[in-house]
Amino acid sequence: MALYNKQQLRLYNSIDGEKQVFKPIHEGRIGMYVCGPTVYSNVHLGNCRTFISFDMIYRYLSHLGYKVRYVRNITDAGHLTDDADAGEDKISKKARLEQLEPMEVVQQYTLDFHNVMKRFNCHPPSIEPTATGHIVEQIEIIKTILDKGYAYERNGSIYFDVLKFNEDHHYGKLSGRNLEDMIANTRELASQSEKENAQDFALWKKASPEHIMRWPSPWGDGFPGWHLECTVMSSKYLGETFDIHGGGMDLKFPHHECEIAQGEAAHGHSPVNYWLHANMLTLEGKKMSKSTGNSILPEELFTGDNDFMEKPFSPAVIRFFMMQAHYRSILDFSNDAILAAEKGLHRLQEGIKVLQQLPASKESSVDINKWVQDCYNAMNDDFNTPILIAELFEGVKIIHAIKDGNETITAADLKLLEEKMTAFLIDVLGIENNIAAATTGASKHIDAAMKLIIDLRATARARKDWETSDKIRDELAAAGIQLKDGADGTTFTTN
Repeated sequence: MALYNKQQLRLYNSIDGEKQVFKPIHEGRIGMYVCGPTVYSNVHLGNCRTFISFDMIYRYLSHLGYKVRYVRNITDAGHLTDDADAGEDKISKKARLEQLEPMEVVQQYTLDFHNVMKRFNCHPPSIEPTATGHIVEQIEIIKTILDKGYAYERNGSIYFDVLKFNEDHHYGKLSGRNLEDMIANTRELASQSEKENAQDFALWKKASPEHIMRWPSPWGDGFPGWHLECTVMSSKYLGETFDIHGGGMDLKFPHHECEIAQGEAAHGHSPVNYWLHANMLTLEGKKMSKSTGNSILPEELFTGDNDFMEKPFSPAVIRFFMMQAHYRSILDFSNDAILAAEKGLHRLQEGIKVLQQLPASKESSVDINKWVQDCYNAMNDDFNTPILIAELFEGVKIIHAIKDGNETITAADLKLLEEKMTAFLIDVLGIENNIAAATTGASKHIDAAMKLIIDLRATARARKDWETSDKIRDELAAAGIQLKDGADGTTFTTN
């Protein structure tokens, strides 16, 4: 029996503002679409948090036994500099400034995005479609929306008629906005725009003579609006209604609101059952912004070449740090917080290393099954990773209690404990599997060096050279290595 039949998953559905029991459209199968990057610059850490969060969600759904079709797009055209219906295409602007072909820009930053995601141990999506690869489909859905009366043409551009749509649908239901209030707060004059209403948005934009990225259409050369590609690609690969749509909280309005409107206008029903939104990442209490200098790239964290952190941090530590906050909560990135995360991850990894060496007993004095279910309860509660991590630390306490002889565990429970500790940390949270390497590879060299140091300290103690003995112990402690003297000799642990 698949795990999803034993575990009741509850998701916070943004469109209803409450947690709901998750029921997929098709038994054992899930369709999930996540808005991907616009590839005109290096992916920044805030974007990474969104993609890492949905990688965790994808991992847990797969862990439960669901067959997940995970679609995440690449926006390589049509995304304007002001994220509205005016301005210059971001990729075209970058290409013009660097004197490159637009597809050179796309290739460069798509490769960067893939490399960063790989460093963070994110699984690739099942399908990664591009906007430019689906121009024909975007033109066809525009025709459908026009035929149904929810769009109009102006000078070679096609606009979605929000007021017309709102007559028999609710525009604003995802973001909790009321169209009448939006209209009342609008200051735009009709003469300043070819749109009939300020709230209308572009489905297709006429290309100006200098616009590089352009395609032929029934309305002349142009390019698709920002919102259209996601409606087209999600419905093509997941169906007109699918299970989960995810993205950053900043996309809720207007992007996702417009997606809902386009889907309902074209197909006559809601495109998505569960809307999930990941929250932002701040840096030292302030919103990340390239313009103010309060930003940091993943590579700058990995190398330590930045003005915010005192040393480099591995992708695994950064990912673990992000998992310590719920995906829907704002997370502040600071030097002290990442140092604490690094120390915590080392504790978990050391605990699993100790776990692999524990002896089995005839009886268990600890309830491992309850601990396992507590871990699942955390993840079943809208993917509550901070509570899961707290439960993993409880698992480490159990491990050390068994090691110290204060608790006992049977072989079967020991196997279950090891299986679930590694499954939740590696398979679900996605922390790169370097635990096995902790007992082999580089760790062998560390163990050999520590054996030599411990032997030298033992020699100093035998000679009653307490100054040397204490210096070795204290210097190691300062480096995060604790020595423990016992009847069977001296052992060491790392913080």
